[in-house]
Amino acid sequence: MRVGAFINPVDLLLSAASLWSTNILVFALWYWRLDAGGPHGRDASVGHTDGAFLFPQMMMPREMKESAGQQTWSPAFMDYLFLAFNTSTAFSPTDTAALTRWSKALMMLQSLISLTVLAVLAARGVNIL
Repeated sequence: MRVGAFINPVDLLLSAASLWSTNILVFALWYWRLDAGGPHGRDASVGHTDGAFLFPQMMMPREMKESAGQQTWSPAFMDYLFLAFNTSTAFSPTDTAALTRWSKALMMLQSLISLTVLAVLAARGVNIL
């Protein structure tokens, strides 16, 4: 980690990338497990109507869903991974709205962690380079 009295900037950047990626995966798993009763709860119900997140597919008119073959659409892990990636990258939701207080709190925490990792570790690593 240290080269003489200095911190190796490559190690700082690798640590930042590792923490940022872990942040995305952990929050994606939390969103996936907690939203609308988890994956088994969502699969047991028709459609996705009682969730903490409002996905664009949920706002499609019935005719449009049927023509696209999405009448029983329910979010999969990839949808939550996309949500977590956007939250860590843009520090805000992009196409998916948070509807409940717990989902808003988790998204704020995820953005704060991501911002801290980037501002402290990554910025310090770039500064040393």
